Amino acid sequence: MQRPALHSTGAHQGSFKSYTIGFICSIILTALAYGLVMSGMLSHFATIVGIVVLAVAQILVHLHYFLHLDGSSAARWNLLAMIFTVLIMLLFVGGTLWVMYHLKFRLM
Repeated sequence: MQRPALHSTGAHQGSFKSYTIGFICSIILTALAYGLVMSGMLSHFATIVGIVVLAVAQILVHLHYFLHLDGSSAARWNLLAMIFTVLIMLLFVGGTLWVMYHLKFRLM
């Protein structure tokens, strides 16, 4: 009797080294964002831009090291599903903000 083959979903198991690198990168990015805000050396706009850049870097670190999404062909479907989810969420959040802004504008 033959055992059924296991099919991969595209995600591979990470090693202790990759999880450690991801964890250290996440801590460094969080500390940089905290230091950026607490130092007060930059203007308000520059601080917000810096936080957004560090947040995008944090997202990319989490996607690569913890969710194992990369450019390999096996992970491409997972990446496509993630992009579709982000697009739908942006539509929902953007549409909600747009409606709320126009309601505030019309009621004032």
